[in-house]
This record gives sequence, structure tokens and C-alpha cells, in this order.
Amino acid sequence: MTSRGAGTTFSRKNYRLSTEPEKSKVTGIVNSRLLNDYLHRVFTNADGNQPAAAYRKHLTFQNLQEHLDRLLAEENGSEDSRDQVVEGRLGPSTVVLDHTSGFEGLLLVDDDLLGVIGHSNFGSIRATTCVYKGKWIYEVLISSQGLMQIGWCTLNCRFNQEEGVGDTPDSYAYDGNRVRKWNVTTTNYGKSWAAGDIVSCLIDLDEGTIAFCLNGISLGTAFDNITRGAGMAYFPAISLSFKESVAFNFGSRPLRYPLVEGYRPLQDPPVADLVKARKLLGYLKSVIHIGIDVTEGKLVEKDTSMWQLQGEPTVLITLAHIFNYFSPLMCKVYLVEDVLMTFLLSILERGGAVEAHPLIQQLLDLMWLLMEEYEVHECLKQLLMSLLRAYRFSPIIPDLGLQIHYLRLTIAVLKHEKSRKYLLSNVLFDVLRSVVFFYIKSPLRVEEAGLQELIPTTWWPNRFTKEGKESKEAKEESAEERLRRRAYERGCQRLKKRIEVVEGLQVQILKLLLNNKDRGGGEASRYIFLNKFRKFLQENASNRGNLTVLCPPEYMVCFLHRLITALRFFWDGHKAKTPAALSSEEAYVPPQLFYNGKVDYFDLQRLGGLLSHLKKTLKDDLAAKANVLIDPAELQAVTMDDLDEDEESATSAAQSQRPSAALAIGGALARPGWLSSPTLGRANRFLSTAAVSLMNPRRPLGTLEKIKVRTLSVEQRTEEDIEGSHGNEGLLLGRPPEEPEQPITENSLLEVLDGIVMMYNLSVHQQLGKMVGVSDDVNEYAMALKDTEEKISRCPKRRRDIHEELLKSQKVFSEKLNHLSRRLAWINVTIYSKEKMQDVYWLLRVCIRTIEHGDRTGSLFAFMPEFYLSVAMNSYSALKNYFSPVNSMEELPGYEETLMRLAAILAKHFADSRIVGTDIRDSLMQALASYVCYPHSLRAVERIPEDQRISMMKNLLAPYEQRPWAQTNWILVRLWRGCGFGYRYTRLPHLLKTKPEDASLPSLQKPCPSTLLQRHMADLLRSDRDLAPSFLNSVLNQLNWAFSEFIGMIQEIQQAAERLERNFVDSRQLKVCATCFDLSVSLLRVLEMTVTLAPEIFLDWNRPSSELLLRRLAQLLNQVLNRVTAERNLFDRVVNLRLPGLESVDHYPILVAVTGILVRLLVDTDVQGAERATAVLLADPCFQLRSIQYLLGHAEPSALAAAAPATDKRHFSLHTYTEYISAEELAKVDKMLTHLSEESKQAAATTLPTSEEDLCPICYAHPISAIFRPCSHKSCKACINQHLMNNKDCFFCKATITGVDDFTKPASS
Repeated sequence: MTSRGAGTTFSRKNYRLSTEPEKSKVTGIVNSRLLNDYLHRVFTNADGNQPAAAYRKHLTFQNLQEHLDRLLAEENGSEDSRDQVVEGRLGPSTVVLDHTSGFEGLLLVDDDLLGVIGHSNFGSIRATTCVYKGKWIYEVLISSQGLMQIGWCTLNCRFNQEEGVGDTPDSYAYDGNRVRKWNVTTTNYGKSWAAGDIVSCLIDLDEGTIAFCLNGISLGTAFDNITRGAGMAYFPAISLSFKESVAFNFGSRPLRYPLVEGYRPLQDPPVADLVKARKLLGYLKSVIHIGIDVTEGKLVEKDTSMWQLQGEPTVLITLAHIFNYFSPLMCKVYLVEDVLMTFLLSILERGGAVEAHPLIQQLLDLMWLLMEEYEVHECLKQLLMSLLRAYRFSPIIPDLGLQIHYLRLTIAVLKHEKSRKYLLSNVLFDVLRSVVFFYIKSPLRVEEAGLQELIPTTWWPNRFTKEGKESKEAKEESAEERLRRRAYERGCQRLKKRIEVVEGLQVQILKLLLNNKDRGGGEASRYIFLNKFRKFLQENASNRGNLTVLCPPEYMVCFLHRLITALRFFWDGHKAKTPAALSSEEAYVPPQLFYNGKVDYFDLQRLGGLLSHLKKTLKDDLAAKANVLIDPAELQAVTMDDLDEDEESATSAAQSQRPSAALAIGGALARPGWLSSPTLGRANRFLSTAAVSLMNPRRPLGTLEKIKVRTLSVEQRTEEDIEGSHGNEGLLLGRPPEEPEQPITENSLLEVLDGIVMMYNLSVHQQLGKMVGVSDDVNEYAMALKDTEEKISRCPKRRRDIHEELLKSQKVFSEKLNHLSRRLAWINVTIYSKEKMQDVYWLLRVCIRTIEHGDRTGSLFAFMPEFYLSVAMNSYSALKNYFSPVNSMEELPGYEETLMRLAAILAKHFADSRIVGTDIRDSLMQALASYVCYPHSLRAVERIPEDQRISMMKNLLAPYEQRPWAQTNWILVRLWRGCGFGYRYTRLPHLLKTKPEDASLPSLQKPCPSTLLQRHMADLLRSDRDLAPSFLNSVLNQLNWAFSEFIGMIQEIQQAAERLERNFVDSRQLKVCATCFDLSVSLLRVLEMTVTLAPEIFLDWNRPSSELLLRRLAQLLNQVLNRVTAERNLFDRVVNLRLPGLESVDHYPILVAVTGILVRLLVDTDVQGAERATAVLLADPCFQLRSIQYLLGHAEPSALAAAAPATDKRHFSLHTYTEYISAEELAKVDKMLTHLSEESKQAAATTLPTSEEDLCPICYAHPISAIFRPCSHKSCKACINQHLMNNKDCFFCKATITGVDDFTKPASS
């Protein structure tokens, strides 16, 4: 490449020029006069003037080389002086970050040594070059908006994990996160920065000042009188906390904001090359501009926009000479950005569609034709890098013009097929993180983004009360408010139209990448994209803890929406050509993708467990149903792989135990980094001072030890592997018999759809939840403003001081609301708009259809990845909770049917034996529990087919042992809430005024009982004689456990509170204690529900276990009552402590639940049932009548006498809760108390004293009434029956009991 075009031969691309003039006629080169005119017009002098025809040299292709050399050398003489050492600067001319000795802490540095990511508490690093005289500038591209201090430091500054740039003398920094400047002390300075901003750092060592600019706008002088003199030289430096990332531009690329007069970049631009490149570009423009009219024999001006290379040899050879010099220059970053990108952007500046500018396509054709392949590759890579950087770091302006400009050029480049395929194969996902092109950043400073002009009038909803609940009475909005709201909505619409332009361009890029018709010269773009997209998903799925590899969730959200739009475009396009296929409205992923091995799901969990396990256990089903045979060798390989993986993880774990633990992390992080440089290239230098010995703290690190990292390479599949061909079904291999034969769509689109579902699961849902915070902030400030305005109206006129303070507060809240409401408008348009809601709804329906199709395949359903169920639940939750302030879910088409189908999935699969993962089972259970809390979703559950409803209730009534029962119990309680005794409250009576909470929480929804599902439960309990005893026995066991745990814990809490020394009760212990109490209450409510719906289970003693269940119930109720109602007892004392965390612990919830059961057993039943219940209750040795009297506030006389002088504390009484308990319910309690008083008197009169020898040796409460076979030991019937439910061994001798006989004591002689 050094001897370019020596002599008459032209070496590049084998162009060979003959010296014989006759050849010109044959080859079509124009005559020498016209050629001479043409070449002189194209290759003008530096001043643009042409010498007169008589004085100019005759030009031909033979002497053009020499002429060009002379033209390009004209100004180089004056440039050579630039290479001398510049006064005022010390260090290498190429400025980078000092990765050998100039850093502190753990840092990740990019390959180009310009991007850095913090990997410790507060790492610091400086550049390799310093300055001591003159005016200097460098730029920092902010990739994340967290805690960083950017500025200048001297060589003597010593930093550590707590102190960084600006925390020591002779170091100066700006911190846009806290909006401060630092030099040992700190003061307010500047503006807050956001990801995507550019900070310019300026130092003037002649005047001794330091200043900063943000996006080209000066923030003013930050420091003056900085230390200067002998030995004082300043390095660019930064300190940044964990995960924060920036990229430096010391001058290796054109500065984005070089407008500051007199300041030089630390690294000099390549001036000589720049002059040369600009000249050559001028010649290239001349070639495009000047045409040769051979027939007329003259030169003509041409319309540059429509220029085409039409095989004219004269023009082609001229261009070859230009590219001979131009090509090597186009491999340099600075020149690509400053010369080529600027030129290409200027072509598009004329406006119109990208298609209206074919010149860019022609220029790309020229580059591929006339440049060496490696030069084109490097040039395209640098061009896309510069475009990505320019797009990401452009400030938001009202019309988003900058973003649109760069996206249009990106589209123009990607429209060129050969360039597109090269970039897709090697650059877009490998070197760059092209997902950035689909992101629209949210402006943090609304004034600069021009949102004040776009949305001049702000508005926010005033629908919340002080407790944070939506106010019940919908207040009529005033005429002024209506006008404001409408003006705000118009502003939002204007903003939406502008953002839609950018989104449309982003979708165009994806349509180009998903093109499957460009088969010229190899594989179509779509199939290259598919393999890269899968690799992208793998990186994000397999590195959940590795932050540098993960795609930031805010990018993922935008990428997901654009990809859905592009996918549906192609899907419906295929439907138009193939009417038999499904439309995108009916899209789903067929089940065979999950088990035929054609799509890689990495190590993601399947519903049935690990893939290797499923292949072993279900290989016969795969062969029978899907005709998929598993090779025994593959099973063996899978097993060996697993072992190998374990070994590798053990090795890496062992290595991480060494002192240089940081090195192990370094090995793992040698991958493309997301957070580092703006082009998001590779970050694989790991810097750590922690790993360096104390003797030599600045020693450079040795080479990193290599660690085996097992990566699953995504196979390079061809179009045929994906789409299939004659007799080969491609991705759809192994169709199960349950799956219809109807074609769905192109197989490649199914894989994209599968990837979209996975993307939603990886981070999109989490980001949707995070952005709701802005809406919450608006509500909080709106409440604060409303409260302040009320105080102003009530403030007495004489208190001017208070009035002024309130007015200041009002102003602050109003300004903050104005800012937030504009920011919220942006977020509502980019994230929560109606179109985005429809995308998420479409995704929900895709998941529902996919799950339904998978479910039909029977055992093969186990192969489905867990994330399909997760996305179905999460997308519904997002639609309900995140989009609702702006758009209502009820307006979506087919909403009711979708709700019912999701309800059917939750009802069926929460207890599906094919699903083994505990996490996904818990998620299903929680989703169902949340579903039954809201009236509209509960009605959806009631609309599912009857057999599915009954099956769901049967699963809910399964015994509670050996399964997570708390959620199923909660579901039953929700179905009952609103029907129980005093159980119509939303929030507990004593919490109403003390604890404002989020009114949208499932637990705070108004009661909406389901009589239909209650009826199913009653039928099941009555008809299934085995189900009722096993279910109730487990409920009683759990109640016994929960209440005992609760009592144990409040004893510990009480003891801790009574100690004299200052001590704190562990908040976790308080939380567990409150949970045990809540569980006890909910278990009691389930018992109340059972007693009400099917009382015969306890009272019909023809059933074998009825009497035993009734005795156990009576025993537990008496225990609860005695513990809670005793005067000045433990429960009372802990409740009166009012500890934070124990707010829900109170007399009311537990006592009304117990009362409900007793009333149902003793009052709301027939005479025989009441007699049996009364007899069992009174026979229990724990029964105390005063516990029942306590319910109505009848305290014991002795207690009253003792308590009267000490305090006039009010006693608990159900009579005080008239808002929650009806008069009819209170009358029943009165009736019950009267009944029990009379019965207990009679029982006391008739009971004969029993000798201790005749009492049951287990409970000492009942006389002996049963004898065991064969060992003849004795106890009462209640004890042995309860024991035999769980164990068949004798209490005393452990012999197996074969039978139990009645025992009657023989009459004494």
C-alpha cells in the first residue's frame, strides 16, 4: 500500500492503464483535449482557481498521479511544523487513560483506553498526558448519570476508595449528580447531568481558572487562582462509583463542542491528513458534479443527487486515482467522522425521504469497488460507530432534529445490501451495541429539551385524598381546570407526533435488518440477524449478575416495541401473500420449538425442570407424540456436559479464593461492555489496585490468568435450517398430533416472536414498573400543593411570617409539578402510550395462545420455558397497574375474553404436576390470589368452564401439609371476605386513620365474595367424605402451629420491651410475628367459611370424623379466646406497645373470627347441632365463660375492682364496632352468651367428680373411654382418634395399633 500508483501502472484492484494512445478509442476514454479539460476541472488548485488554458500543463491519466501528488503536497510543508512538541503539554501525543499506574480501586477500561466503568466503591483514573501552560479542553461523554467527579489533578494527588478527584488539594472536579464542585471543600455549581450528556472540561493555566460546559453551554468559572508554577502540571482525571461509566475524548475524534475560543484539545487533530482528505473529497464532489457530453464534446453540470456510475471508463479511472489516496485516510476515526460522515449528512440535509437520495448508495458501491476490502470494513465500522455516538450524545431539541438526522443516515447506509450484511455479520451486534439506535432518551432538564414551548400549559390530576386513596366523590372539574387539561393534552399530542417520527425511522432500520429477500451474495439479512439476536439474548439471559454485559432495561423497552412493530409488519405481509396463514392478531409460538432443539434456550429453566432431565424422562413421549428421537449418545453428552460444567465452576470458585480475586472477575468480564464507551464496545482490561502488593502499590498488573468460561455458541444456521424446504419442516420439526396443520407464518418470524417474549421477561417488565415512579411523584407533590393551599386559606391574617413561608412552599411545589408534569408527558408518550399498551396486550395474548397450545400436548408441556408463564402474568400486571393512569385496559379489544383465558390458565396450572419449579408455582399462586381480589378479574374466574372451576377448588382444598399453603388459604379467605361475621372491612378499624397505604394493593380492595365458588367448595366438602377431614385436619394443625408461634414471639417481644436497658426489637422478628397473627386470623376465617357452608362436617356425627373435628375445633377456639381475652395479659400489653410492624395485631380481627365460628355452631344451626356443639365446647377443660363475656365488654368483677383505681381504660366490646358489625349479628352474640351461661350452670350441677385414675393420661381432661388393640393401653377417644390421623403407633409402647374398642369402667365391688 506504500507505493501507490508508481509509474503508469495502477496497482489497486488490478486496474492497468496502457501507455498507447490508440487504446483510448477502443476502451471508450474520451479524446485528449476533453480529458485534459475534464481533469483540470476536477483537480483544481487549493484556491479553487484554474490557471489559464495556455499556462496549464496538459493532463492525461499517465501524468495525473504526479499532478495529484503535487496538489496534495502543496500545504503539507506548513503542516510539518505541527509535529514538533507543543509547549505547555507533557506526555505522549496520543492521549489515553493511564492503565499502568495512574489509577486507584477497581476499574474496567475499554480496548481503546478511553472508556471506563467503575467497579468498586470509588475508583479513580487519570490520563497519560498533562498540561502546565496554555488553554486546554477535553470532553467526557456521560453514559450513566450516577455519582462521578470529573476534572483535573496533579501527579502528587493520592486517591483512595473514599477520596477521589476534588477531595484532595490540587485536584478540582465537577459533580453533576449532586450538582456541586469539589476542591477539598464543596459548593453548589452547574446543572444536573443525565446519561447522554457531554461535559467539556476547560483549564486556563495562563489565568489560573478551571471551567466546565454541559452540552456546549458554559456553566461558568468553577475555580480561579489554581496552584501554578514549577512542578505543577494538571492531568485530566475522574473518580466514579460502582457501575458508573463514561468515555473520554481528548481529541482522537472531533470535539462535539469545540466552540470555546482559544482552547486546544489535549490531543492534536491529524491536520495534514484532514487537509488531504478534504481536498480529495472536493475532487470527488467535482467528479459527481461534472459530466462529459461526448457527442457535443464538452463538460456539463449535473444534478448531483441523481448521479450514477454508468460504466464510463473516464469517470471510473478518475475516481480510482482519487480513491488511491482517499481509501487509507478513511480508515482513521477522526477523518471518517469529520470528513465522510459530514459529507454524507450534507447529502441528506436537502430533506425528502431517504429513498430520494440514491447518491449515498452509489458512493457505497464505489467504496466496495475501489477500496480494499479491509479498508471498506474499517471505514464502515468507524462510520457506524460515529453515527451511534452522535445519535446517543445529541441533546434533545424540540423537533428531535438531531436524532432524526443521524437515524436517516443510518438507514441510508443500511439500505446498501452489501454494507448491511457486512455490518450485521461483524459490527452491529459484535463491536457496537446497535440497540442504542432504538432508544429515545428521556430529558432530565425539560427546559433545554424545549418542552416548555411544546407543552406551555401544565396539568396534573387532583384525584387523591390525604390518605393516598382515590377520592370517592368525583369532583366536577372547574372550567379553568378543564381548559388547562385540554391545553396540556394538546401539548402531549404535539410531542407524540414528533416522537412518532423518530420511532418510525427506528422501525425502518429493523425492517431492513429483517429483510429476507436480499439473497444476492450469500444469506439474507434476516437469517444473519436471527443468529446475532439469539446471541444477544443469550448474553442477557446468562449474565444476570454481570452488569457490563447486560443491555440496560431502558434500551430493552424501546427495542421491544420497535421489534414488535417490524415483526407484525412482516407477519401480516406474509398473511397477505398466503391467505391460509395466521394473521399477527392470532400469533403464537408452536410447542415443537421448545423440544425439537432447533432454537437454543441456553440454560433457561423449563416448566418440567432441566432440559437434560426432561430428555431422559420424556424420551418415549417425544418419540411417540412428536416423532423426535433422542440419540443415546446425546443423553450421555448432556450428562458429561453437566459434570464438566460443575468442574469448571469449581475451578473458577477455587481461583476466586486467591488474593487476586479481582483477576477472576477480569476474566469473566472480557466481553462486550454495555456501560462503558458510548459506542458500547468491548471492555476487557480490568484494573485493580486491590490485587497489587502493598510494597509496590503502583506496579502495573501482570497478564490476567485465563479462566475457562463455558459459552454456548449460537450455531450458524442457514435459511434452510430455519424455514425448511422440501419435506424438511425447519424450526417446526416434530409437530405433535394436537397441533393443527395450518401454516402459522414464516418460521424465522416465530423465532423473532419467541425472542421478543424472552426480552420482556429479561428486563422490560422491571423497567415498566420503575418508570411509574414519576407518576407517583406527581401525585405526592399534587397532594402537598393541595395541602399547602388549604393551609394558606386557613392562615390568620396577623401571621404574615407563616403566610410568607407557605407561599414559598406553594411556589416550590408548583415549579416542581410543572417540571414533573412535562417529564411525565414525555414518559407517557415514549413508554405508556396507547400504542405501547396495545403492544404489551398483544404480547399477553401471544403468551396465552402459546400456553394453551402447549397445554394440549400433555406431558410435552413440561418442555415449555418458564418465562412464557411469567410474561403472561407480568404483562397482565403491567397493563393493570402501570398503564392505567393514562389508558384504561377495559378499552382493549377482546379484553373480557383475554381475562377469562388467563384466569383459566392460572386456575389450571397453579397445581399442575407438570410444573416443578417452586418459584413459578409460587408466582402462579400469587397471581391467582391477586386475581380474586378485584371484582372484574374475579368475575373472569367465575366465567371459566365449570369443570375447571371445580378442579381449581379441589386443588385449593388439598391438605395443607407439604405444600405452600399460606397463599391458597389467602385465596379462600378472599372468596369469603364480605360474608363472614364482622368481615366487611377493607382496612382494619384501628388502622383507618394511622396508616395511609397504596390503595391499589390487592389486600386493600373492597370485599367481593364469590358465592359461585363458595357453592363449589360446599359441594366438594359434602360429597367427598375423605377430602373434608383431611383438609380440616390440616387447617387445624396449621392454626395450632401459627397461633403457638405467635404467642411464643409476643412473649419474647414483651420481655425485650420490659428490660431497663435501651434495646431494640429486631424488625424481622416483628414482621414474622405479625405474619403469624395474620395467618391465624385467615385460618380462623377459612374455618368459619367451612362451618357456614357445610356445618354437617362438624355436626353430623354419622360421619366418622365429625365428632373428632368438632372437639379439636372447640379446643383451639378456647385456647385462642383464653390467650386473647385474659385481663392485663400478654396480648393486651403487646398491643398497647403499638410497635411499628405490629400494626395489624389487635383484638378485633381475631375475636370476630372466633365469634363468627361460635355463632354459626351454637345459634345459626338446628337444635340437635347446637346441643352437640354446646356439649363439646363445655366438655373442653379450657372453656371459660368469662372469655365469651369479654366479647361484649362484661369484665370480671374482680378485674374491674382492681383496675378501677388505676385507670379508666375502656374494655374491648363488639358493641363499639357498630359500623362493622350489624345489630342482627350483635343480637346473635347476646343470644349465644345467654345460652352458654345457662348450659354451663346446668353442666356444673350435673357433673360428677372423676378420680384422677379414671382420667385420660394424655390430656387429663376427659375420662378414659377407649382401649387399644393389641396392647390394651387406654386413653379418651378424642386423643386416640386425633393421634391415629397422623400416626398408627401406640402412645406408650410404640406397638402398631390394629383397632380401638370402647372402654367402660367395671362397677366397683
